[in-house]
Amino acid sequence: MDDKTLIFDRLRPRLQGIAYRMLGSLAEAEEVVQDTWLRWHDALAMAPQHGEAWLVTVATRLAIDRLRALKVQRAHYSGFWLPEPQLMAPPSTPEQVLERADDVSVAFLRLLERLAPEARAAFLLREVFDADYADLAEMLGKSEAACRQLVSRAKTQLKEDRPRYVVTHEVHHRLLSDFAQAMSRGDFASLRSLLADEAQLIGDGGGRVPSFPFPLLGAQRIAQLFYAAVRRHGANVRVEVAGLNGHWGLLRFIDGQLESAQACETDGQRITRILVQRNPEKLARLSAALGH
Repeated sequence: MDDKTLIFDRLRPRLQGIAYRMLGSLAEAEEVVQDTWLRWHDALAMAPQHGEAWLVTVATRLAIDRLRALKVQRAHYSGFWLPEPQLMAPPSTPEQVLERADDVSVAFLRLLERLAPEARAAFLLREVFDADYADLAEMLGKSEAACRQLVSRAKTQLKEDRPRYVVTHEVHHRLLSDFAQAMSRGDFASLRSLLADEAQLIGDGGGRVPSFPFPLLGAQRIAQLFYAAVRRHGANVRVEVAGLNGHWGLLRFIDGQLESAQACETDGQRITRILVQRNPEKLARLSAALGH
């Protein structure tokens, strides 16, 4: 490989990480990374020490442009839009915890949707990828003062709905394991007891499969929904705990096929919110990764 290819390959995970967090879609992120590569490949020779800044800047600006177009499309999306999930186990060592902040969860990516494209880029580059304001200003083509304002406003917009509870991965896994077993058995009483009274379920069917056009509220109604699936499909329902976007989540299979990926938020004792991805297009990569 030549130097340019080596530099790009070394930075590819970072570019992919920025694009995925910006767009909430693996396919869209990969297109941004590919477009960045094409521009990098065609660019005139430059000093290696400038390569990272150039690549991050180009990938960020491409992601901003792509997000502007996606915002228009998502305004007409059928039902709720949730990001595309990916298999990614929680960090298991202190070093991995430091390397991977709580910045790629389904819940977090959903929150980021409320930010305008440039504000989303500024927030992610500063808060997740630790860019200083001088670099941020150059990447976005704005003054440092304007970038500080973008980040500050983004923090304010996101503050209210950020998770209020810090729950260890071990506690989260234990709670979801109990919930998965109750779901597979169709144990209504256990399902109900594991859900907070004010629990919320939000589903994304993308207009391709049935999904609620509004949040389903309350432990009773959510437990009834999961109970009904087992009543209908019986032993053909299987639920597994899996690493989704750096947290433990649930995969539900019906007749051996992946039917949904569920990101679950918890207060450490009960489940407070479930984000259910049922859109077949957004499950395709996940299903392929599972060997289906």
